[in-house]
Amino acid sequence: MTHSPLLRSDQTLFRDPDVFDFAYMPGHLHHRDAQLQELAFLLQGAGPRNAVLRGPPGTGKTTTVRRAFFELTGEFIPVYVNCRQNHTLLAVYRCIAKDLLGYASPSRHLDDTREAIAARLGEKDARLLVCLDDANYLIAAGTYNLLLYQLLRLYEGWEEIRGAGVFAVTSDLALNLYAEADASVRSVFRPAEVTFLPYARAEIRDILADRARQGLYPGVMPPSVLDRIARIAAEEQDIRVGIDLIRAAVRRAEADGRRRVTPGDLAAAVRVTTAPVLQARVTDLSAGERALLCRIAEHAREGADMASGAVFEAAREYLAVGKSTYHEHLKALAKIGIVDLVPGPGRGQEREVRLRYDPDEVVSVCTYPD
Repeated sequence: MTHSPLLRSDQTLFRDPDVFDFAYMPGHLHHRDAQLQELAFLLQGAGPRNAVLRGPPGTGKTTTVRRAFFELTGEFIPVYVNCRQNHTLLAVYRCIAKDLLGYASPSRHLDDTREAIAARLGEKDARLLVCLDDANYLIAAGTYNLLLYQLLRLYEGWEEIRGAGVFAVTSDLALNLYAEADASVRSVFRPAEVTFLPYARAEIRDILADRARQGLYPGVMPPSVLDRIARIAAEEQDIRVGIDLIRAAVRRAEADGRRRVTPGDLAAAVRVTTAPVLQARVTDLSAGERALLCRIAEHAREGADMASGAVFEAAREYLAVGKSTYHEHLKALAKIGIVDLVPGPGRGQEREVRLRYDPDEVVSVCTYPD
């Protein structure tokens, strides 16, 4: 890059744009050493053990699994399956077959695909290790129990196959993947649980700074702007929001021919990045939770008292909601990161309901969720 004030049309601010893809594998996995060691320990010994990885979205679960798979050596063949996209039995087995064979299985028949998988494992004298990412989608599709049973007992159908292992991943903290399995599956599943807590703000800052160093040219991202991005990502409790904001802000600066990101670039990026996050979260709400959220946003927009009791009184003027249901809905909104429930200054004081998003945006998304 030259030192002229503006970019030429053939210049870019990105040293490596792939660094800002969610599937990118960083050279060093920051602040997930403990979880990575847990997974590595599980894979020691006579055969792969099973694990459930639980944590909110954007806490490094998928990246940690991919790093563990990348560092895996010896007799294991690891396979990653995105169950959000592949939740039927055939779709999952075709993903496994594609990884093992190096090409998509030509057959659309489940038995043929499983036979091809078994044959390749026998040829390689290897153990299969499958990551079922977003495994809750298998439960919704009604395929979770049968798939786990078949994978964990794969050796029963083919004598040349050794035991397989499963890492099941979920961002749904209310879901117990072990309890969702029936008795015949639990008897062979018995997973260790690996927990992923949200990153602290300082940890998010470290991760985003490392991405900026790898993916951008020097001087493109001012520290003050990166600090603000880290703060927003911490508020969202999702590192992916921060990665998206860096990419969007840099693209805006680049489109204007500037060599350095400004606070205005970030403000524009926030408008296009956080709105889809809010949209996705509202889509998963029940009708009652969405109605309460809309009333909370309207109440906040009016500048009214946001104490929990005051919000309840305002809500029941418009909604047929009892106190217990109100608190259940409120906890659900807090759990998915749309509101914060802030304790009062003294013990026993009621909590304040704080929106994490602009009230106008919340009302708009609640009114037109799709």
